[in-house]
Amino acid sequence: MRIAVFRKAHFNAAHRLHIADWADEKNKAVFGLCSNPHFHGHNYELEVKVSGEVDPLTGMLIDLKDLKALIYEQIELRFDHKNLNLETEEFKNLNPTAENICFVIWQILRSHLDEKYDLAVRLYETPRNFVEYPA
Repeated sequence: MRIAVFRKAHFNAAHRLHIADWADEKNKAVFGLCSNPHFHGHNYELEVKVSGEVDPLTGMLIDLKDLKALIYEQIELRFDHKNLNLETEEFKNLNPTAENICFVIWQILRSHLDEKYDLAVRLYETPRNFVEYPA
Protein backbone atom coordinates (compact mmCIF):
# COMPACT_ATOMS: atom_id res chain seq x y z
CA MET A 1 0.00 0.00 0.00
CA ARG A 2 1.39 3.40 -1.00
CA ILE A 3 0.56 6.28 1.34
CA ALA A 4 1.74 9.71 2.48
CA VAL A 5 2.29 11.03 5.98
CA PHE A 6 2.63 14.69 6.92
CA ARG A 7 4.39 16.49 9.73
CA LYS A 8 3.95 20.18 10.52
CA ALA A 9 6.60 22.36 12.13
CA HIS A 10 7.16 26.03 12.83
CA PHE A 11 10.06 28.44 13.02
CA ASN A 12 10.52 32.19 13.22
CA ALA A 13 13.26 33.87 11.24
CA ALA A 14 14.37 37.24 9.92
CA HIS A 15 15.72 37.92 6.47
CA ARG A 16 16.35 40.54 3.84
CA LEU A 17 15.75 40.03 0.15
CA HIS A 18 18.76 41.65 -1.40
CA ILE A 19 21.24 41.13 -4.20
CA ALA A 20 24.60 42.54 -3.14
CA ASP A 21 25.66 43.45 -6.69
CA TRP A 22 22.63 45.71 -7.11
CA ALA A 23 22.24 49.29 -5.93
CA ASP A 24 19.86 49.86 -3.03
CA GLU A 25 17.41 51.54 -5.41
CA LYS A 26 17.22 48.47 -7.66
CA ASN A 27 16.83 46.13 -4.67
CA LYS A 28 14.01 48.30 -3.37
CA ALA A 29 12.36 48.41 -6.81
CA VAL A 30 12.46 44.61 -7.13
CA PHE A 31 11.94 43.47 -3.52
CA GLY A 32 10.08 46.44 -2.02
CA LEU A 33 9.75 46.46 1.76
CA CYS A 34 11.37 43.01 1.88
CA SER A 35 14.70 44.67 1.04
CA ASN A 36 14.73 46.68 4.28
CA PRO A 37 18.39 46.92 5.33
CA HIS A 38 17.28 46.34 8.92
CA PHE A 39 15.62 43.04 7.96
CA HIS A 40 12.10 41.78 8.68
CA GLY A 41 10.72 38.51 9.98
CA HIS A 42 8.16 35.78 9.38
CA ASN A 43 6.50 33.06 11.40
CA TYR A 44 7.14 30.22 8.96
CA GLU A 45 4.87 27.19 8.92
CA LEU A 46 6.36 24.06 7.44
CA GLU A 47 4.64 20.94 6.12
CA VAL A 48 6.74 17.92 5.29
CA LYS A 49 5.20 15.14 3.21
CA VAL A 50 6.84 11.71 3.12
CA SER A 51 5.33 9.09 0.84
CA GLY A 52 6.09 5.53 -0.07
CA GLU A 53 5.15 1.94 0.67
CA VAL A 54 3.86 0.94 4.08
CA ASP A 55 5.98 -1.67 5.85
CA PRO A 56 3.78 -4.79 5.97
CA LEU A 57 5.15 -5.82 9.39
CA THR A 58 4.86 -2.52 11.27
CA GLY A 59 1.95 -1.08 9.32
CA MET A 60 3.84 2.23 9.20
CA LEU A 61 5.43 4.17 6.39
CA ILE A 62 7.86 5.93 8.70
CA ASP A 63 7.94 6.36 12.46
CA LEU A 64 6.51 9.85 12.99
CA LYS A 65 8.64 10.21 16.11
CA ASP A 66 11.73 9.90 13.90
CA LEU A 67 10.37 12.35 11.33
CA LYS A 68 9.57 14.84 14.11
CA ALA A 69 13.12 14.54 15.48
CA LEU A 70 14.66 14.94 12.01
CA ILE A 71 12.73 18.14 11.32
CA TYR A 72 13.49 19.53 14.76
CA GLU A 73 17.21 18.74 14.69
CA GLN A 74 17.93 19.64 11.07
CA ILE A 75 15.51 22.51 10.39
CA GLU A 76 14.04 24.08 13.51
CA LEU A 77 17.30 24.24 15.47
CA ARG A 78 19.13 25.51 12.40
CA PHE A 79 16.72 28.30 11.38
CA ASP A 80 14.48 29.20 14.35
CA HIS A 81 15.04 32.70 15.74
CA LYS A 82 17.90 33.30 13.31
CA ASN A 83 18.68 36.04 10.84
CA LEU A 84 18.92 33.86 7.76
CA ASN A 85 21.21 36.26 5.90
CA LEU A 86 23.70 36.64 8.75
CA GLU A 87 23.50 33.50 10.89
CA THR A 88 23.13 30.59 8.49
CA GLU A 89 25.65 29.17 6.05
CA GLU A 90 22.91 28.21 3.60
CA PHE A 91 21.97 31.84 2.95
CA LYS A 92 25.32 33.61 3.19
CA ASN A 93 25.36 33.79 -0.63
CA LEU A 94 21.81 32.74 -1.50
CA ASN A 95 18.91 35.19 -1.40
CA PRO A 96 16.55 33.82 1.30
CA THR A 97 13.34 33.98 -0.72
CA ALA A 98 10.55 31.63 0.29
CA GLU A 99 11.39 29.60 -2.82
CA ASN A 100 15.05 29.23 -1.85
CA ILE A 101 14.26 28.50 1.81
CA CYS A 102 11.84 25.77 0.79
CA PHE A 103 14.34 24.17 -1.58
CA VAL A 104 17.14 24.32 1.00
CA ILE A 105 14.89 22.62 3.57
CA TRP A 106 14.03 19.93 1.01
CA GLN A 107 17.75 19.36 0.29
CA ILE A 108 18.60 19.06 3.98
CA LEU A 109 15.78 16.61 4.72
CA ARG A 110 16.40 14.63 1.51
CA SER A 111 20.01 14.07 2.55
CA HIS A 112 18.82 12.45 5.83
CA LEU A 113 15.96 10.32 4.53
CA ASP A 114 16.17 6.85 3.06
CA GLU A 115 15.86 6.96 -0.72
CA LYS A 116 12.83 4.66 -0.55
CA TYR A 117 10.78 7.69 0.52
CA ASP A 118 9.47 10.45 -1.70
CA LEU A 119 9.66 13.88 -0.11
CA ALA A 120 7.80 17.16 -0.58
CA VAL A 121 8.08 20.36 1.42
CA ARG A 122 5.53 23.16 1.68
CA LEU A 123 6.56 26.40 3.37
CA TYR A 124 4.12 29.10 4.42
CA GLU A 125 5.70 32.53 4.71
CA THR A 126 2.31 34.01 5.60
CA PRO A 127 -1.10 32.34 5.87
CA ARG A 128 -1.77 33.36 2.25
CA ASN A 129 1.70 32.99 0.68
CA PHE A 130 3.34 29.61 0.40
CA VAL A 131 5.69 27.63 -1.81
CA GLU A 132 6.14 23.93 -2.41
CA TYR A 133 8.99 21.75 -3.67
CA PRO A 134 8.81 19.73 -5.76
CA ALA A 135 6.02 21.52 -7.57
